[in-house]
Amino acid sequence: MTNEAGLSVSELNLIISEAVRRDPRTRSVLVRGEVSGFRNQIASGHWYFSLKDAQASIGCAMFRNANLRAQIRPKDGDQVLAEGYVDFYAPQGKMQLIVTGLRPAGLGDMYVKLEELKQKLAAEGLFDPGRKRQLPMKPRKVAVVTSQSGAALHDILNVSALRCPAIPIVLIPVTVQGTGAGKEIAEGIRKANETDADVIIVARGGGSAEDLWCFNDEIVARAVAASEKPVVSGVGHEIDTSLCDLAADVRASTPSNAAEIVFPDSRELQGRVNLMRSALTRAETTEIRKAELKLTGLRQRLSALSPEKRIALLESRRELLKLQLCGAIGTRLENAAKGTADARNALKLAVSGRMKDAEHTAARLRERLTAVSPLAVLNRGYALVYDQEEKILTRAEEAKTRKEMTLQFADGRVAVTGKGTV
Repeated sequence: MTNEAGLSVSELNLIISEAVRRDPRTRSVLVRGEVSGFRNQIASGHWYFSLKDAQASIGCAMFRNANLRAQIRPKDGDQVLAEGYVDFYAPQGKMQLIVTGLRPAGLGDMYVKLEELKQKLAAEGLFDPGRKRQLPMKPRKVAVVTSQSGAALHDILNVSALRCPAIPIVLIPVTVQGTGAGKEIAEGIRKANETDADVIIVARGGGSAEDLWCFNDEIVARAVAASEKPVVSGVGHEIDTSLCDLAADVRASTPSNAAEIVFPDSRELQGRVNLMRSALTRAETTEIRKAELKLTGLRQRLSALSPEKRIALLESRRELLKLQLCGAIGTRLENAAKGTADARNALKLAVSGRMKDAEHTAARLRERLTAVSPLAVLNRGYALVYDQEEKILTRAEEAKTRKEMTLQFADGRVAVTGKGTV
């Protein structure tokens, strides 16, 4: 039964859209055709173009997240293989191919083999981020493996002259496209390792996929991975990614970018040196200030703990206590003196009396001592006889044997010589 009201355009487009999505033939397709009307949407980064052959064409959209991984950047007239799925954009009633992968037509088998080789080398760990080495901040010498007549060398020399002309460059000339180029590049990397360079740049300017294909050779990838010195790969343009790029320690988007990565900007280096010098000066000043504060604290603690300081402190406390004690004693004495004036007077009288008695007693004792003193006997005409050893002789027999003797009189001594018995 016919629906006389008919379908709305939206309803029809929705039916078509659902039919396209359900059809397994449109979910994953590989389409060969010629690029036409290519444009890059600057704001979004999406690519829009048409694929055509002699009889038909279809609009294509390749969104930014997909075209960043594209192996080529197409231009009008290029024959390509586009991977993706068919989508019907209902609001505009437009059938289009959403492209998820893009590569040159005619290289299909080569890309399949390249993908197999990439997986093989990845399984061996050649692309492992853990094996990537850090580049020296300022290399002493740089080896460049590239064509002697190519634009890549010219770009590298220009950039190095602007950034840090003092760093010397040693050129290892090789062929960078065509038959046998991969072998030459691998041999050039080996020769670069024999130089005294600190880092190696492997470079080539932009070109077609066929021109850059030698950098996908297994021998090149293995030479880069086996290099004893860090390798920077600057091959083609930013959208080009080769096995040489994956195996290198650092991938640069172009030869010029490789030079910018390897050659430090001398002005920037000087600025960094100045910043580091300033930071070191500030750190040194801070550390010295900390050390001075710590030393001052230690000196104060040492001074507080020193014997001289403690003795001085004790002396000060002793003097204070002495003053306090004297004050207390004086106060006590003053208080006691007020109530003992009469007792003091009586004591003085008693002491005076006792002193007189003592003086009388001393006089009597003096007289008695004088009476028995040897000197008193000498005053009566007697003398004491001493030998040479100051021994008193009391018998004549003792004097007979002494040749020299001393006589002690009341007023002095006289030396005599013995002559035997009288």
